[in-house]
Amino acid sequence: MVVNRRFARYAWGVVLLNIVVIVWGAFVRATGSGAGCGDNWPLCQGEVIPRPESIETVIEFSHRVTSGLALIAVVVLLIWAFRAYPKGSVVRKGAVASMIFMILEALIGAALVLLEYVAFNVSVGRAIWMGGHLINTFLLMAALTLTAWWGQGGQPLRLRNQGAVGWTLLGAFVGMLVLGVSGAITALGDTLVLTGGISPAENALVATLVDLRIFHPLIAFVVGALVGLAAWVAMKQRPALTTQRLGRAIIALYVVQLLVGSLNVALKAPVWLQLVHLAITTTIWILLVMLAAAALAASEPVSPRNAPASSAAERRTATT
Repeated sequence: MVVNRRFARYAWGVVLLNIVVIVWGAFVRATGSGAGCGDNWPLCQGEVIPRPESIETVIEFSHRVTSGLALIAVVVLLIWAFRAYPKGSVVRKGAVASMIFMILEALIGAALVLLEYVAFNVSVGRAIWMGGHLINTFLLMAALTLTAWWGQGGQPLRLRNQGAVGWTLLGAFVGMLVLGVSGAITALGDTLVLTGGISPAENALVATLVDLRIFHPLIAFVVGALVGLAAWVAMKQRPALTTQRLGRAIIALYVVQLLVGSLNVALKAPVWLQLVHLAITTTIWILLVMLAAAALAASEPVSPRNAPASSAAERRTATT
């Protein structure tokens, strides 16, 4: 397996950059600044560099700049992957997937602007597009994470004959996507009501969004059980040191996320706490992808019966 440490460090940097872009995009939504550049795309107010006539324009334009940098970063990632790794390499495949999802991300962002599904627009279409945007964002982060993981020497995935490990991880991934869509719709309702000042009594859709808020924490607890089960099964049946650490980190961070979510509800979703909540969710997703990459590696599964010897050998290797 070819390992290029410089490429791997750069790839993890691209992952971090995209986390920043995601959180800043949530700030744009939460502050109602999505229409800061008007209905122009990729130009802002019809200009390459607009005059900062309002704070909303500054916020939206800065988001477009960071999104553009993220796009350029993935283009560089793709070119570098093809130069540094041989034909058929999983690193190349991960970089191609990252590029595809990044292009889709840009197109979805453009569609939201051109269809005017921004700021305080109230429509079913906006809710649907936001859900689709969230799913693509998560898939983009998965592709970027796998590219970085494989770039530092991680083995390709082996999806067949993985038993309970594979099925529980699949359940956790599907659950996280459902939870993410639920969170996006809940956040839209918070923006329209708390920031936009739209009363549920004035708009039937807003009233529906408010009524749906109760389902998000319920979904969070169910998904938490799925994620915890997937981490526990992976730690039991794939007892490598990396799997153990990732499994524990996911469980611990999910508990923190539940506490942050409860605080978010209690404080009526302040913008800063919404951003923290989203950043933690994105981190959990990335860790889950890394857990899957470690637990579903192409090498033969380690039986639980051999766990103590295997773990001890890894610890000795790590200390030498």
